[in-house]
This record gives sequence, C-alpha cells and structure tokens, in this order.
Amino acid sequence: QVQLAESGGGLVQAGGSLRLSCAASAPSFSRYAMGWFRQAPGKERTFVATISYNGASTYYADSVKGRFTISRDNAKSTVYLQMDSLKPEDTAVYYCAANFRPLGSVVMTTYDYWGQGTQVTVSS
Repeated sequence: QVQLAESGGGLVQAGGSLRLSCAASAPSFSRYAMGWFRQAPGKERTFVATISYNGASTYYADSVKGRFTISRDNAKSTVYLQMDSLKPEDTAVYYCAANFRPLGSVVMTTYDYWGQGTQVTVSS
C-alpha cells in the first residue's frame, strides 16, 4: 500500500510560481513512475506531467510544457511539480499519483495510488 500526500498549494497571482510536493510512504518508491493530474471545477481530471521511476524521463501536457517542471528525489520519497508563469486557467485541485509502470503514463486509469489533492488558485 502506498500513501501519497500533496502539499504546497495556495493562492498566487498570474505570472507567479508555486512548488507542489508529494510525499510517499512506500519503501519501494523508487520503483514507481509518478504523475501529476489536475481537476478544475466542473471539469474532468486531466494529465499534467509524469516522470519515470529514476527521473530520467519526463513528459508534459502541451498546456504546461515550458512552464512546469516535474522532478523527484527518491532518497526522500518525494516528487515535485515546479509551476512557473502561472495562469488563471491553471486553477485546479492538483493530484499526484503512483504508477507501477516504470516509465510513467498519461493515462489516468493506469495509476495505482492517488493522493487527496491540493488546491491551486491563480488570480488574474
């Protein structure tokens, strides 16, 4: 069983930055690919970014490419999402998720464990 806990959300003005963290309680954390997803009010949950088990491979949704950076520290069992140049349309609840597939995935249903989410609000 893997437990995930997101933190770092909050209210920020457009153009600002936030860094989300996701701490995992799993001795085998380094075996999991990790992903970030988000869900805006009244909308479906969508893919944001994914990182392979060793951090060597990353992939981003087009809407965040060049603005967001996913990274991980396996020694700390933590994955991060650095969000820069934030826009009001980035407002959502952000979720981290763990995936047994070592290279990660953009498909939500392939993820095995999910955190509770953290709210990010970007004001214009």
